[in-house]
Amino acid sequence: MFIQTEATPNPSTLKFLPGRPVLPDSTAEFRDSAEAGRSPLAERLFAVSGVSGVFLGHDFISVTKSDGEWQHLKPALLGAIMEHFVAGVPVMASSDLSAHEGEFFDEADGEIVETIKELIETRVRPAVAQDGGDITFQGFRDGIVYLNMRGSCAGCPSSTATLKHGIQNLLRHFVPEVREVQSVG
Repeated sequence: MFIQTEATPNPSTLKFLPGRPVLPDSTAEFRDSAEAGRSPLAERLFAVSGVSGVFLGHDFISVTKSDGEWQHLKPALLGAIMEHFVAGVPVMASSDLSAHEGEFFDEADGEIVETIKELIETRVRPAVAQDGGDITFQGFRDGIVYLNMRGSCAGCPSSTATLKHGIQNLLRHFVPEVREVQSVG
């Protein structure tokens, strides 16, 4: 098994590409080892000292470090990922993943929200996944779109520019009702 790695715009996050699907139908983020109990893979990665976050995407794994150097952490992480896939253990302990959990918006804005979600799914998420992260719709109220930034996007130095200049401009162009975009969580 050959696992590729890629740098992300967030210097604290490294993207691992195992060459096979990780979570083909969803994404999952774990911000600490207590949350990782839902995923045997995330548990294995948090066992490596210095890991502070794990994000599982369609075909990649983003790992965020709290301390340590990548040249010391990377071999242990590669080993943990390889051991997991070779063992044939499922990535998630349960399939209870809901992408729409916690969303909020007024039912009268349903058509606007569908347009916003479509733009995020087709134009934003594929680009952000290239950098080892994910951005999902969380809500819409009073002209403000609330997005959840995960994986390498969370805490990335360039995330504010991406959010305000990239995503906000895109949504305002196609959906005049959008005044602003904010990150939540």
